[in-house]
Amino acid sequence: MSKPFEGVRVLDFTQVFAGPFGTFQLALLGADVIKVERPGGEEMRNGPLSKEWSDRGMAPGWLAINANKRNIALDLKDPESIEIVKRLAAKADIVTENFRPGVMERLGIGYEALSAINPSLIYCAVSGFGQNGPERNTPSYDGRIQAVSGIMSITGHEGTGPTRAGFAVCDAIGGMTSAFAIASALFQRTHTGKGQCIDVSMLDSTLAFLSPLVSEHTTTGHVHGQYGNQAISRRPTANLFKVGDDNLLLAVNTQKQFEALMHAIGQPELLEDPRFADWHGRTEHEGALREIIETAFATADITTWEARLAEAGAPASQVRTIAEAVKHPQLEHRDVLQSVDSPFGELNLIGSGFRLAHGGGSIDRPPVSPGEHAEEVLAEAGYSKDEIQDFRTAGVI
Repeated sequence: MSKPFEGVRVLDFTQVFAGPFGTFQLALLGADVIKVERPGGEEMRNGPLSKEWSDRGMAPGWLAINANKRNIALDLKDPESIEIVKRLAAKADIVTENFRPGVMERLGIGYEALSAINPSLIYCAVSGFGQNGPERNTPSYDGRIQAVSGIMSITGHEGTGPTRAGFAVCDAIGGMTSAFAIASALFQRTHTGKGQCIDVSMLDSTLAFLSPLVSEHTTTGHVHGQYGNQAISRRPTANLFKVGDDNLLLAVNTQKQFEALMHAIGQPELLEDPRFADWHGRTEHEGALREIIETAFATADITTWEARLAEAGAPASQVRTIAEAVKHPQLEHRDVLQSVDSPFGELNLIGSGFRLAHGGGSIDRPPVSPGEHAEEVLAEAGYSKDEIQDFRTAGVI
């Protein structure tokens, strides 16, 4: 069974996280993604956490989002490289980049130039703030988007102030948005036969994910603050609780779930206690309710409580590390980690976040060194062996 994007060729100029994460989604589903890097490779190949892997140009963060891609290294300041790009773009379905707005145009390989060569080309530009507006040319990183979007203002505790999320969430949102935008443009092209330019803003994408909170503000004027680990529902039983030295996240939001929780901790009589008769009372007496729950939790370990609460129908999960999470039986059952052989040994990487009944995503080839597929990519573009050798001798590739 073929994959959804088999036969689709992507010329990928993106680097760091947001853009490569988006093209990785396409590569998992069969697209022929040709990653174009500068000679020596992009900056993210050299991460801070593992000198061994960074010295190989294969930092773990880079490995995670660059499998299934072919690779060619080009110096885009070299006129010969620009001519190669134009030849490659002529046979591509998609070009995607995340340089600052205007960079590709100055190089002579922006949307207008490439679409003149290939009118059916889909061109996706990913940036922090979009291709127009007063912030279009300002540098952007995930942390800055977290700050300007409001994510930091709702993360953390009132006592500690705004807190950056522990993961580059805005980069991930921007990358996933770009993949969906490209898929949308590909589908539209089946009706129109025309390509188009896509403008993906990480800020716009992040606000789209925050739409419930934005809507609440625009309709009621309410501005969310830092709620710590408490759910947006503000239920006192939808929060983090201590179980010995461990942490348990309760997600008890409904009356039925609250009743299940009271039975699970052996306190069904509290259902008749006027203090806890409804959510208003439970919120008013949150301190007393928390003390009752954590006193009960002190009678057994967290594994016991996780199982006991699940059986009762009270949603709860132990707070796990990444190392613990990837060993969770549910993830092992669904083969979320996929293994692929590489010159450095077996790699275990995360693939698609969904399963298709037919032709789903898979990791079929490892991440590679800069320029590893230069000869075959150039040959497919119509260059002769002598021309390719001349490029290599001149340092173009």
